[in-house]
Amino acid sequence: MLWLELLLRVTSLIPFLGCVRCSRFLAPAEGSSAPLHVVEWVRQGYDIPVLIKFGSYAPRVHPSYEGRVSLSGGTTLKVMGLVLEDEGWYECRILLLDKPSDETRNGSWTLLSVTAPPVFAEAPPPVTEAFVGRPITLKCVARGNPPPSIKWHKDGVLMKQRGSVKIVNGSLSVGSVSRQTAGRYQCQASNSEGNETRTTQLSVKGPPVIITPPKDTVLNMSQNALLQCQAEADPPNMTYVWMREEENVYHIESLKSRVKVMVDGTLLIPSVIPGDSGNYTCMPTNGLPAPPSASAVLTVQHPALVTQMPDQTFLPTGMSGVISCPLAAEPPLVKYGKCIIKHMVTIQISLSLYYGTMGQSKPTTVILQDPPSLRLSPREEYRQDVGRTLLIPCQADGDPPPKVTWTKIGSSTRSLYSVAVNGSLLLQPLSKEHCGQWECSVANRVATITSRTTVLVLGTSPHAVSSVSVEVRVNQANISWEPGFDGGFTQTFTIWSVLKCACSEGDQQEWQSVPGPSSGTSLLVSGLFPSTEYQFSVLAQNKLGSGPFSEITTVRTLNALPMVSGLEPPTLLSFNQSSEGVYLWWAAPSAQQPPIDNFILQSRLKEGVWLNLDEDISVNQSEMLVLGLQKVRAS
Repeated sequence: MLWLELLLRVTSLIPFLGCVRCSRFLAPAEGSSAPLHVVEWVRQGYDIPVLIKFGSYAPRVHPSYEGRVSLSGGTTLKVMGLVLEDEGWYECRILLLDKPSDETRNGSWTLLSVTAPPVFAEAPPPVTEAFVGRPITLKCVARGNPPPSIKWHKDGVLMKQRGSVKIVNGSLSVGSVSRQTAGRYQCQASNSEGNETRTTQLSVKGPPVIITPPKDTVLNMSQNALLQCQAEADPPNMTYVWMREEENVYHIESLKSRVKVMVDGTLLIPSVIPGDSGNYTCMPTNGLPAPPSASAVLTVQHPALVTQMPDQTFLPTGMSGVISCPLAAEPPLVKYGKCIIKHMVTIQISLSLYYGTMGQSKPTTVILQDPPSLRLSPREEYRQDVGRTLLIPCQADGDPPPKVTWTKIGSSTRSLYSVAVNGSLLLQPLSKEHCGQWECSVANRVATITSRTTVLVLGTSPHAVSSVSVEVRVNQANISWEPGFDGGFTQTFTIWSVLKCACSEGDQQEWQSVPGPSSGTSLLVSGLFPSTEYQFSVLAQNKLGSGPFSEITTVRTLNALPMVSGLEPPTLLSFNQSSEGVYLWWAAPSAQQPPIDNFILQSRLKEGVWLNLDEDISVNQSEMLVLGLQKVRAS
């Protein structure tokens, strides 16, 4: 607070009293012999006078000036403890009591201007906390005269608006706090009277940040594995969690009694074994979301070994069978060794590897059993009306009793169906989606056998065509397709086409349709532009309506052939007559563009019309025998 004094003096303007601004802040008042009067000091914008003095009575003072103002020399206003709020326009009014009550003499208005160095009205605390990813605003409001300017420094460097950092009305805002936002921030308010600073240390709270992630590690058996994982965090009360294949290492039976997570986050696995191989994930956490993670692969190299060789292996009589050999090896380059057969039913397998072998497998006993058999198998094809019920048998025998399952072949969506207790397929009610191939699978521990059938649902719209192919030419396209099931009625086809263009949506071309042939599964579309992309789709219809469109096929027509004025003919045409006919030979012309497709042989009698004898002579041919011709001699 500023402790200054301001003195305003009243001087005489009439024979008794007057009021003017003193040229000095402190001066003796004039008019000591003035008649009885009231001195009133008012301030612009205040409803109550700053001070009123009548005679020898104590002055009445405005509450904001209580204890700070007084009259000096009778009429001079003295203000103590000057503050910025005291700045304003002041006027001295003199009321003469021996004059009419409405008659006053007013002095001129005087502007009090108060200069002061900056004073903070609002500033950040010495320590500020923020959370990663959240916004933060550091408020800095200062008062002074002249109005102070505010600048922000971070770690001694002047800050400027950049990216998510904004400085508005002296307040510093960061849109998304990161670990790099932490630091020492200083707000500096300055004007011509001085400057003032406030400092706050911003600490950023958030989940840990992994500084040293684990690395992929390759070890031999019996070596110790050390997977490093070091992190930093604020708050620093971190706990390291290690997972293998998304399961806590302390919950894995083969690891929980062997592993140790050290204080710095390193995972120790002593004397590694083949089963320790896998993907390990380190996740440091301090309770704040969301904890980071980093992964590495531990590979334990070891000789080849057979794991969990079954005690018994069941093979089907009369069919091929498989004797499984579950193995583990690292590197996985395995050379199968001997297959030792004892007593014709017991088998052992030995393996070898660059790193050696861990010996033979334990024996497995091969048991031959009859495979499951179909007692009642499905027919090759079933036809049934839509909405009806269709029951397709698939009943099997076997030891042990086999399990029967049904699958719709080539269907990406699951059709609604159920399987009866005896293995039969129940389709109820029959729908268009049930149409297609179905497979019955019968399996037990000995073998799996399958049987397929085709279901054709009658009384529906046609199914989509398939295998749409387009063979293009310069201005033509030949579209061919494979029809789908007709739904039990005669179906027709419509070919839809559109010129594809890279234009706005409003300028896109409309699809055009051309009816397909009454019989056949191909159509030649003409009138196309050369070097242009077209899209084609085929739609099937029957008396019940249209089926779905086929998949759209996009093609590009061939480039137009260049125009030529004429083609060079063959040269050196010669002939020789024989009993069989006339033998011709010639020399082919030089290569031309566009290339020659074929030659045409023409003949005429004397001055007659030229007639085509052969319209498709290969361009690679240079001789031929024309049967039935005779040489005509000139008369």
